[in-house]
Amino acid sequence: MISFFSRLLDILAPRSCYVCGRRLAVSEQVMCVSCNRHLPRTHFELSPYENEMAKLFWGRIPIERAAALFYYYAQSEVSHVIYALKYDYHPEIGEALGRMTAVEFEAAGFFENIDFIVPIPLTRSRRRKRGYNQSEEIARGVSEVTGIPILKNVVRRIQFYGSQTHKNRLERVENVENAFELIDSTLIVGKHVLLIDDIVTTGATVCSCAETLQRDGRVKISVLALGCTKK
Repeated sequence: MISFFSRLLDILAPRSCYVCGRRLAVSEQVMCVSCNRHLPRTHFELSPYENEMAKLFWGRIPIERAAALFYYYAQSEVSHVIYALKYDYHPEIGEALGRMTAVEFEAAGFFENIDFIVPIPLTRSRRRKRGYNQSEEIARGVSEVTGIPILKNVVRRIQFYGSQTHKNRLERVENVENAFELIDSTLIVGKHVLLIDDIVTTGATVCSCAETLQRDGRVKISVLALGCTKK
């Protein structure tokens, strides 16, 4: 049931769909029902080891499963929503889309036997500049639905050489080489960890972070993202 406070807040500070700009109903989050229905789903959660995103990691890192909610294209409706999350100071988008992703993926059993969630970290300076880590916001939404705890102090990012956006595949790999450092592996040894990122393009960032977590070879890795670039 929608609370009186929620209805009052909607009157005083009406929210708009980040895709079409239409005013949102009290029960809608981030985007209207119509836009949400028409955004391109990948359905990777139905075949979490054999899909376009999972294949990015084959031969690079051992993974259990991988899936993204949406296909991602430059200048697409999905890209506008994720841009607002990352650069327009709207962390609530990450949490809302994290919940949405978790609800849809949970029905397919995607989260089965996962022990912890680890959001891909930002460097301290980049987090300070942005004010938050978008991957943590997504992780928070996923955790709310699944009950899987989030670990934030297992790995840290120590290098950032610039955005991956306009780099080719080789440049992306080189850009994140030695970018992460293991803080404390005691909690994750022998566990199944879900890495969460906003967008997966070549998988370079995820691979670099996963390799750091798997230094002792006893950590299982799965990957979840909001968007995956379609080839």
